[in-house]
Amino acid sequence: MEEQRGHSGPSETLYRLISTASPLLFLLFWEGLVQVGWLDYRFFPPPSTVLTVFGRLLLSGELWNHLSISLLRVLAGFALGALPAVALGLLMGWFRGLHAFIDPLVAATYPVPKIALLPLFLILFGLGETTKIVTIAVAVFFLVLISTVNGVRQIEPVLIEAGQSYGARGWRLFYKVILPASLPAIFTGLRLGLGVALLVIVGAEFVAANRGIGYLIWISWSTLAVNKMYVGLVTIALLGLLSTRGLEYLRQRLMPWAQDFHTPR
Repeated sequence: MEEQRGHSGPSETLYRLISTASPLLFLLFWEGLVQVGWLDYRFFPPPSTVLTVFGRLLLSGELWNHLSISLLRVLAGFALGALPAVALGLLMGWFRGLHAFIDPLVAATYPVPKIALLPLFLILFGLGETTKIVTIAVAVFFLVLISTVNGVRQIEPVLIEAGQSYGARGWRLFYKVILPASLPAIFTGLRLGLGVALLVIVGAEFVAANRGIGYLIWISWSTLAVNKMYVGLVTIALLGLLSTRGLEYLRQRLMPWAQDFHTPR
């Protein structure tokens, strides 16, 4: 045991160093290719230029103006989709009759690209915030629902039997055994759902917004402001990274016993 713990420390440190170094090396490689003329700076501006424009837009408030509204839309849509998905997923996983009734509907509607529903939502809700929030919510809902259902249905029977042997029955068994055992799958669904929420908001803001990161990318493309377009892309990438790390931190706090698959052995 002592030998295993001694091995895990350096391995984790090395893993974090590699995770940090790889994007930096990529950016340096990109910068070098532009500087020597192997990449056309008109379409692939050097990272140093993008960083300069990023700072200028941030200080002027223009970037925050777009970022803040996109964040509000993502958070509202994510909550609207994830919360009922977790609740329904737990019930579907636990009650076979409910699963048999709802699962065919999920199987039939899940393959439909959710961004393809945007025209329908535009007809129903107009160009306001509701359209974008509902589109995100629908996209998030299916991912979290399916992940939660699978998490419940894949619980080892021995865990349920152990809970029952200690007197857990009904809702007590549900809260003491089923819910904790399902949390890893739920968090996987939440992480996937948050990533899809960022994808959907960009697509929705392309055509149904006059503010937001997606709108910034679109209007920059249409005016050939390539540097600003890359700032929008970088901002979305940073949002994805920070949201994933935030959920991972929350998962570790709530489930220190659940080993993440990224952790090196």
